[in-house]
Amino acid sequence: MAESDALTYRESAVVSTHKVLRNTYMLLSMTLLWTAGMAGLAMALEVPSMGFIPLLVAFGVLFAISKFRNSAVGIALVFLFTGILGFSLGPIIGYYVAAGGSQIVVTAASLTGLIFLSLSGYTLMSRKDFSFMSGFLTIGLWVIVGCILLLLLGPLFGFYSSAFHLAISAGVVILMSGLILYDTSRIIHGGETNYVMATVSLYLSIYNIFISLLHIFGAFGGDE
Repeated sequence: MAESDALTYRESAVVSTHKVLRNTYMLLSMTLLWTAGMAGLAMALEVPSMGFIPLLVAFGVLFAISKFRNSAVGIALVFLFTGILGFSLGPIIGYYVAAGGSQIVVTAASLTGLIFLSLSGYTLMSRKDFSFMSGFLTIGLWVIVGCILLLLLGPLFGFYSSAFHLAISAGVVILMSGLILYDTSRIIHGGETNYVMATVSLYLSIYNIFISLLHIFGAFGGDE
């Protein structure tokens, strides 16, 4: 009986994991399309850059998502969150397009998709557990945050380096790539059982990779 119960539990866990994975990728696909639509709307309306205001609002929505992650409200908030980020992305993309950098945007988007599909696909196929990366990723996030603060406050003290900015962007790409491996692994091995939070985590990794690649390609393309 005990062996039968254990088998039933394992089968139930597998079904639950597949459900979370399926719902995560479905919601992620929808939010990415929604983001593209909102970015397109902002470009069509020729909305100017709004600075950090959208990011601050999105940050507040992020806390609300965590609170309502187990309800339909949480899903609605995910679309609000990704819509805000998408709308704020419009002026950035518009800048590159206006400067003749349409190819830069396409390349950044294509490479972002390739990175995500490759890393997430590898994790799904190999079923490797990347939980060991937790400490490294946590330290990496704090280092990146510290570097960004230095970058923002640097001009006040007469310090600014384009090379330093590029290094941060490259670091973000590497760190977010690691997070894709880690987050996908958590879903597969039952570490993340809420598809709303799983979607937000993967979305933020994709979003930050795209923004960072835009900056890197734009710098080497002469648009910055």
